[in-house]
Amino acid sequence: MKKFFKLSVFLLIFAMLLPTAAHAQGVRAVKSPQALRIDGELTDLRGYNVGGYNYYRLRDLAQALRGKVDFDLKGDNKEIVVDCTKTYTSMPGDQTGGAVERGVSQQMRLTVIGEHPAELVENAFNVRGYNYFRLRSVGAILGFDVSYDAAKNEAVITTKASAQKPAPAPKPTPVEPTGRVILGNERLFTEYNQLIDNKRVGLITNQTGVDAAGVPVAEKIKAYPNAKLVALYSPEHGLDGKQTAGAYVASYFDKKMNLPVYSLYGPTRKPSRDMLKGVDVLVYDMQDIGSRTYTYISTLQNAMVAAKENNIPIVVLDRPNPLGGKIVEGFLRETRFKSFVGIDKMPMAHGMTVGELGQFFNREIGADLTVVPMKNWTRSMVWQDTGLPFAQTSPNIPNLESAFLYMATGSGEETGIGQGEYFRWVGGRNINSNEYARRLNGANLPGVTFTPAPKGSRGGVRLKVTDWHTFNPARTGIYTLAVANQMRPINVPICKKPYSMFYLVQGSEEIARLFRAGASPETIVKAYEKDVNAFKAQREPYLLYK
Repeated sequence: MKKFFKLSVFLLIFAMLLPTAAHAQGVRAVKSPQALRIDGELTDLRGYNVGGYNYYRLRDLAQALRGKVDFDLKGDNKEIVVDCTKTYTSMPGDQTGGAVERGVSQQMRLTVIGEHPAELVENAFNVRGYNYFRLRSVGAILGFDVSYDAAKNEAVITTKASAQKPAPAPKPTPVEPTGRVILGNERLFTEYNQLIDNKRVGLITNQTGVDAAGVPVAEKIKAYPNAKLVALYSPEHGLDGKQTAGAYVASYFDKKMNLPVYSLYGPTRKPSRDMLKGVDVLVYDMQDIGSRTYTYISTLQNAMVAAKENNIPIVVLDRPNPLGGKIVEGFLRETRFKSFVGIDKMPMAHGMTVGELGQFFNREIGADLTVVPMKNWTRSMVWQDTGLPFAQTSPNIPNLESAFLYMATGSGEETGIGQGEYFRWVGGRNINSNEYARRLNGANLPGVTFTPAPKGSRGGVRLKVTDWHTFNPARTGIYTLAVANQMRPINVPICKKPYSMFYLVQGSEEIARLFRAGASPETIVKAYEKDVNAFKAQREPYLLYK
């Protein structure tokens, strides 16, 4: 599965360290002439102005933001750990230094613990043994807004805690029907128990195969008295979801479950006849994230082919598409580019649930397929509307935000434009971060903003989703590549066998031609709209929800 990843609350740091002089570049740091106001209250906190930007110590901000944006810090001269699950513990030595100082620029490795874990390298300025970070970057990382009041010459921080004080705006009309979404696996043992009663069950699953309470469906089937669970099958990343992207997954015997676990991402990616011996019915329960390139749906397609070949019925326990069911976007995969990151002729964003995908795949397979549908799910729902917790789907999709940003930043295989921070960041060499952000924000893409965020020798931007319902990840992915290509030509591989990952991911040679021509993102989107509309009509008979 392609590596697209993201990050969201990381930060900056407090570390008491002095960089090695051999690699440090001298910087003139002037005590900031601007006062700092937090949620309407004036503070006595002052940072340094470096190159026209305000920089602050993270430890000072942690103290000032306590109760509003909480985090604690620890580390050394190489790595800082920012723990967003704790409150900052005050330390001596605050607010030291003169009006004008000489500092050095250096890079620090940051490890973030909390809702949005991350590991990254950030630029810092070290003044008198303390690291200072740009205030606007800190805000983007920790989730507070930064602005400038010219009349008062003040830097202004506005946190979410402050935003909660005014009277709330009228809520939009709730999505109908109301109520938590009921997963397919929650209906299997009641309304659809006949599908497994008195049968030996083989289950294709991983760590995402859980009910709304987090109970694995494997444990529930094993405990169900009217069926016998005889085998488990694991996809890319393994049964526990911890194997790295593309890594070989071995078969083994699970002593806890007392069952064989057959790998579908090892010597074979389709269940073999031997793997299916003694199985009366195959059951599939895994969480997809809405992209053609995510390999769990390829595992489903291969399993359906094996079920057909071995005359075994297959049951798909349906789950929501986190992006909803309306976003259909991107070039359709050409026949010659069929691969495990493009198992069927679909656009990058297919807009279907796994159950609907199973029905779509079955138009060419003809397996004995049954989908156990969800209750209360509609196509206009994104995951946040479902009332369900979101489980990490793979090592680089640790949370829901990464799932949303996967196609927006991770489709640049072999172009030189890559993702970082679990898909929250995109960029590359010879990219001016400020100009990149300016152009992307100027495109007025719905539901997302871009903040300049250079990363070492690479220029890039950090993405922030502002509206989960209007944000279009796949179209945003076209823009992040096309805009970078207009700023400086990206790498476009030659189209020849064996086809490179660029073509297997993009699925189209037309997009390569458009990149070489320096086409605008609007032109690229226009090039696939006709095919997308045809695909929408083609998929219509296989949809289960309105």
